[in-house]
Amino acid sequence: MADTDDIKALTFEQALAELEAIVAKLESGQAALDDSIRLYERGAQLKAHCESRLEAARLRVEKIVGGAQGTPTAEPAEFS
Repeated sequence: MADTDDIKALTFEQALAELEAIVAKLESGQAALDDSIRLYERGAQLKAHCESRLEAARLRVEKIVGGAQGTPTAEPAEFS
């Protein structure tokens, strides 16, 4: 699915900005019904992407552990 692939390439900030723009369009009531449905679907995909990125960031923070000398070390997290 091309839409999903382009969303996966977005940073959290890019996805959130697009999601906010979609919400503003939907709230304005100016979009036709078919456009509103398409925007809603895109917004749902963007929301899921943002949630996934936030969860990955949370897990990365949790991986910060105290090292042998008491200094924090971090393990890289994978973002998919």
